[in-house]
Amino acid sequence: MMFTPVSVILPATSWLWRQVSSCWNNLTAVSISLTLLAFALLLDYKKWRKRSSRCPPGPAPLPFIGNLLLLDRNNPDKTALYLKRHFGPVVSFQAGWKNYVLLNGFKIIKEALGQKAEDFVDRPSLPLLYVIGHAKKCEGIFLATCSNGWREQRRFCVSTLKNFGMGKKSLEKRISEEAGYLCSEIKSKEGSPFDPHNLIYRAVGNIICGLTFGARFEYSDETFLKLMHLTNELLKGLMRILPQIMAAGSWFSCVPGPHHKVKKIYDDFSSIVKEIVDEHKKTRDPTFPRDLIDAFLEEIEKAKGNQESSFNEQNLFHLLYDLFAAGTETTSSTLLWGILKLVLHPEVQRGVHEEIDTVIGRVKSPTMEDQLNLPYTSAVIHEIQRCADIAPISLPFVTHKDTELADFVIPKESVVVNHLSSVLKDETMWEKPHEFYPEHFLDTNRQLVKREAFLPFSAGRHSCPGEQMAKMELFIFFTSLLQHFTFHIPENSPRPTEEREFAITVTPAPFQICAIPR
Repeated sequence: MMFTPVSVILPATSWLWRQVSSCWNNLTAVSISLTLLAFALLLDYKKWRKRSSRCPPGPAPLPFIGNLLLLDRNNPDKTALYLKRHFGPVVSFQAGWKNYVLLNGFKIIKEALGQKAEDFVDRPSLPLLYVIGHAKKCEGIFLATCSNGWREQRRFCVSTLKNFGMGKKSLEKRISEEAGYLCSEIKSKEGSPFDPHNLIYRAVGNIICGLTFGARFEYSDETFLKLMHLTNELLKGLMRILPQIMAAGSWFSCVPGPHHKVKKIYDDFSSIVKEIVDEHKKTRDPTFPRDLIDAFLEEIEKAKGNQESSFNEQNLFHLLYDLFAAGTETTSSTLLWGILKLVLHPEVQRGVHEEIDTVIGRVKSPTMEDQLNLPYTSAVIHEIQRCADIAPISLPFVTHKDTELADFVIPKESVVVNHLSSVLKDETMWEKPHEFYPEHFLDTNRQLVKREAFLPFSAGRHSCPGEQMAKMELFIFFTSLLQHFTFHIPENSPRPTEEREFAITVTPAPFQICAIPR
């Protein structure tokens, strides 16, 4: 009779025990995972079923991701139109586990920003801030929550911009001078085809540079070009990762992904700005602030020792980015749409030329005082803004209590988004909402009229703080360009499309034009 040696039995037994343990551990892990999954699905289902019968209608959400698959990343306006068409003017949907409500049409949005303004004043905690490395107390004027810091920063921004010329002759003079530089650059093209995007972008960017840095840059300046490029790239990057951060929330910044590239862009922007701020620290005179940076540094000095103050260097960087992004992208995009509309509608361009020639001629620089005497030109600018629709979807608000709107109840802590495009193209408010029709803003006597549904700068407490400056830029830049040039499509070139490119704001796709001096 033969016996198996112990030296063979023990290793075999040990191996078998390890296999059994491994299987048991795997089964345990799978069981726990399935249990957690079932629990999460149950919570998700209960959350959806818990909705009041008076909640706005909307698409049924999928577990965990909600309705994110409906979001068209390249054209969120398309998603908003789909939701409006299928569910009506007030629509609820989910991004991840977060409740969102989309408001459409002039009547609904007017109620939200007017009678119910107090219920829609707060901003939600935005993951965008965490993606670019902002701590909880970092504030700006556009993306920040409606905290005391946000109010403090907004007050500072509005008062400081006014001190440095917003709405005053000094800023008007600066814009007029920059319009002269822009016209000189365009004239140097000698009628050859060119893409106006970069020149327009740099001209408008220089107005922000003047207010924030106290000086303009040459269009070829390396630092200036980097700032403009990084501002634009950051907006594009944020748009690309928007679905992920909507679903994930603030913890999204901690996991690997494309948002780290976005953070790198923001850090590069901050690095350039830091050099400029450091130079200001060395040369500033506390009794005579030269620009917004000097004024902010003075507020930092005053706030030393105050833990509740939002005035710190990190918030200065954030405020400067907000101003660059909002102050450059919006106006430059509108001017680009204006040039594109004029080459596609030469009869409108002829009408503007005739009015400018009659009222101010081709030598005198346009001023804001000329606006009243240029009703057709002003109507064309308004119609460009309406059709361009560069901010079709507003930055979000959050309800701080259950709020009634249009016979619906919007639950507390819902994120509310205004579909501004549905106001500017509301078929009940405009005669030809989907056409370029400057007569929308002219009465029977061909004088400029205000239209109630013209809300390109939004309304209420979160309306654009730079609205006055933007209006001044649009009028002086646009009138100066039309005073000096006739724009047309290059010979033997295809007609430009009106394709829209989304990066928070909407710009026209690249196009070529010729600018013939008049």
